[in-house]
Amino acid sequence: MGTVVLSIDAELGWGFHDLETPPAERVEAGREGWITLVELLDEYEIPATWAVVGHLFLDSCDGIHSLHPTPEGWFERERTEWAQRPDLRYGPDLIDRIAAAEAEHEIGCHTFSHVEFGDPSTTTEIAREELVASLEAAATRSPTPSMSSVVFPRNNVGHRDVLAEWGFTCYRGVSPADGTIHKVTRATIGQPPLVRPQLDEYGLVNIPASMFLYGFEGRSRRVFERVWDDPIVRAVRRGVDAVAGTDRIFHIWLHPNNLVTEAETVRLRRVLAAVARKRDAGEIRVETMQDVSQRKEPDFETTSAAQHRDG
Repeated sequence: MGTVVLSIDAELGWGFHDLETPPAERVEAGREGWITLVELLDEYEIPATWAVVGHLFLDSCDGIHSLHPTPEGWFERERTEWAQRPDLRYGPDLIDRIAAAEAEHEIGCHTFSHVEFGDPSTTTEIAREELVASLEAAATRSPTPSMSSVVFPRNNVGHRDVLAEWGFTCYRGVSPADGTIHKVTRATIGQPPLVRPQLDEYGLVNIPASMFLYGFEGRSRRVFERVWDDPIVRAVRRGVDAVAGTDRIFHIWLHPNNLVTEAETVRLRRVLAAVARKRDAGEIRVETMQDVSQRKEPDFETTSAAQHRDG
């Protein structure tokens, strides 16, 4: 039976703190989008993997993080512009909403402060501290999440050996069809890629992404909708139909901060409804990344190091 996986990059301000000019609308939409997403997933009884930035588990901090090996200035916005914005820096109340939800969600790791692991400047020491700090922060919450899945910030894969070292079991890999041309094709006439879980050389399970739910926006989307319908909803329906009756995975993902306006929420509702209808008909199952990683080994493809090159 085919599987749908939904993974969520849960960041609040940390998804943008290193940008010179963060997108104000998305920064401010993070909290409300998070709440809306939890509620919609409960409504459709769909579990998801919430990859949470580790700093969000904290109730407070000094904003300095002197023992963290990131370069000087990495936490600058937390100390200055966002010093009086705890709503962007902390999120234990939102994490509690995930834990209390009716849907059986998984809480995974999105690093501690949204460091790109595949960036050449990210050393092994930095990667290790990002994971250890996330585990330590998560351990302050009750119940403590298992934290077995990793979603790399900005999908920049790297330091997978460090993931294995600290007991993580799986990660979201890059889509087999990336790039602007592929996005337009998938959203209009093509079928989103279906994927198989892949066992890498570190014993980790790579669950590649199939489709970002908010990757076809702006003028192109508006033109398309004048003639047909929301292109992403159409593409999701094609993906859900295609995965039924296979042994493959249709892996979709988003951020809570993508829900900026009512239009984005309407899209999400229609996506979840399409998944729920197919599941309720017994044609697909919905699993978390952790669920997939716990399958028996013959279910996985074994791939070479070259196919999983970091960076």
